[in-house]
Amino acid sequence: MQVIFKDNLAFRDITVYNPTTIMDKLTSLRAFVKVVELGSFSEAGRQLRLSRSAISKYISDLEQELGVQLLNRTTRHASPNENGQAYFERALGILAELDAADHAVAQLQATPRGLLRVNAPMSFGTLQLGPALADFMALYPELQIQLVLSDEQVDPVQGGYDVTLRIADLESSSLIARKIVAIDRVICASPSYLDQHGVPQHPGDLRSHALLTYGFLLTGNQWRLTSADGDHWIQPSWLLCANNAEVLRDAAIKGRGVALLPTFIARDALRKGLLRSFLPEYKAPLLTLYAIYPPTRHLAVKVRLFIDFLVERFGSEPERTEGSDA
Repeated sequence: MQVIFKDNLAFRDITVYNPTTIMDKLTSLRAFVKVVELGSFSEAGRQLRLSRSAISKYISDLEQELGVQLLNRTTRHASPNENGQAYFERALGILAELDAADHAVAQLQATPRGLLRVNAPMSFGTLQLGPALADFMALYPELQIQLVLSDEQVDPVQGGYDVTLRIADLESSSLIARKIVAIDRVICASPSYLDQHGVPQHPGDLRSHALLTYGFLLTGNQWRLTSADGDHWIQPSWLLCANNAEVLRDAAIKGRGVALLPTFIARDALRKGLLRSFLPEYKAPLLTLYAIYPPTRHLAVKVRLFIDFLVERFGSEPERTEGSDA
C-alpha cells in the first residue's frame, strides 16, 4: 500500500510494507534463489515444500514487482539472464544476513544471558531459594540475577519482574502461573506452652488458646482444619498476626502461643524439640508455591530455564516435615 505524506515543501510517496508483504517478498527471494541453484521449478518446489505452481507464482510476482525478467525458461530448465544473475548475487547476500540474524537469536536463546529479575517471599527466599539460586547461577554463569525479597503482594508487571514467586491461593489474573510445589502446614507450639496450657485434642479446643496467625491469605485470619469428621473453621483469638511466618515461628518457640506454619519454616525447630506438633489427623489446606510471569507468545529462555529448575529442585510432592506429635 502507499501512504502519501504532505508537508510545506512537496508531496512524498513512501511505500509502507505490512508484515505479510515482507514475508511474501522473502519467500519469493528464497524461491528465486532455489530455482537458480537447481535450474528447475519442480526441484525448487520439492526442496521448499511448495508446489511448482506456487514457485512459478512467486517468481512471476517478483519479476512483475521489479519490472524485469529474471529467468530464461524452457519446459525443463530455468536459468538466470543478466538481470537475474545480478539479482541472484544480491539475494544470496540478503538471505545469508537473515540466516545469520536467525542463528544469532537462536544462540542467545540457547545460552541465556542478561538480567533475570526475581521477586520472592522473604522466608522462602532466605530458607529455600537462596541455596537453590546459587546452584542455578553455577549452571548459567552468564546470567545476572536480581532477587528482591518481599512479603508484600507486588504487581509483577509494574515491578518489572521476569518471575514472581508466591505462596498463596491465587485470584484470577491475566498473568501466567505455573505450580512449583505444594506445601504442607503443621500446627505446633513450644513444649513449655503445651505443658502450661495443655495439648488441644480437637480443633475446637484451639478457641481457648493464644494463636499466632498469618492473616494475609484469601481465608483471612480463619484456620480451616479438615479430617474424617469434616471441616472445622477456627476464628483465632490471636495475640500476634504477621505477614512473615518466621516471626510467628520465633514467637511460638518463645512460648507465646500456637502457630500454623509451613513445614519448611517449622522443620528445624521441630527436629530440635523447640516446637511440638499436634492434631496430626487435622490438616490445613496445602499452600502452593507458584511461579508467575506475564503472558507472552515466546517465553524468554532464561525464564523458562529458571522455572524448570525450580520444578526439578523442589519437586511436585507436598513439602512435608518430620516432627514429634504430642
